[in-house]
Amino acid sequence: MLAGRSPPPPRTLEDLLPPELAARLDRLDLLSRKILAGKLPGERRSKRRGQSVEFDDFRDYTPGDDPRHIDWNAYARLDRLLIKIFRAEEDLALHLLVDASASMNVGDPNKAVYAHRLAMALAYVGLVNQNRVCMGTFGGAGGVSERLAPLRGRTGIQRIARFLLDSLARLNRATPTGPDAGDLFADVMRRMMRLGSPRGIVVVVSDFLFDAEAGLNALTPGVATGMIDPFAVQVLAPGELDPARDAPLGLIGDLRLTDVETGRAAEVTITPDAVERYRAGLAAHHARLRHACHARGVAHVLVPTDTPVEVLVTNTLRRGGMLR
Repeated sequence: MLAGRSPPPPRTLEDLLPPELAARLDRLDLLSRKILAGKLPGERRSKRRGQSVEFDDFRDYTPGDDPRHIDWNAYARLDRLLIKIFRAEEDLALHLLVDASASMNVGDPNKAVYAHRLAMALAYVGLVNQNRVCMGTFGGAGGVSERLAPLRGRTGIQRIARFLLDSLARLNRATPTGPDAGDLFADVMRRMMRLGSPRGIVVVVSDFLFDAEAGLNALTPGVATGMIDPFAVQVLAPGELDPARDAPLGLIGDLRLTDVETGRAAEVTITPDAVERYRAGLAAHHARLRHACHARGVAHVLVPTDTPVEVLVTNTLRRGGMLR
């Protein structure tokens, strides 16, 4: 991937979140795919299993559901096992983790800018609906991770924006870090689960161009106990998905390519056969990642950075069960 071809990074809240997009996001709210037990009384209404007198809906029974919540009358009529869902007041947190490693600062459109804009949009939805929003980055300069204290309400929008803008500014000044990206991801996941005791929706935005299994393993206990509903949003530049797109820009022939994260260089010859081998390797990597996510109850979404953030949020993520 060729670096350094994108416009200057966002410098204001409006650059991260245009007012017209914010107006559309005002009509959305968070929605967990799972039935989560909140820790604090909240100002929102969300679905959880309980004994509330306010019935909400049915859903299909899945192995592991409590048989006490099966509607046996519906089973007698429809020959289907359905679970009753009730409304209850609870607090729903949104935990956002953005990959700020050097490999993100490439592509056209730039992956890091796209990831930070997406995080701002999701944080905005959470804040305007009085959900707790926890924001963090991992893999920054020297492998450093940053974390912002939990926020709630519209007053937190500017603080989230400043945190993300500062993250982008640091990324543009970063030099190769050296630590393995998979190790950094695993470390921050373990610390989040150990120290943060998260409950709610966990969204990781990254290119996931590393072995993510150890980091995903750290989320497994939270999924198994119903504490978290995790999403892995994988952002890749169009040129990463199809290197032939960058051939007119010079990505062809005999080249010396430098790894932006380790600083190591390699002499390579880019030919049509090499591009096909790359595509096959990338497809295999995606298959492993999708399988690893599915096996651990993590929703996986792959999005090219030329997909408008508005389309991703208001369409893809709504269909995926994160928003309503």
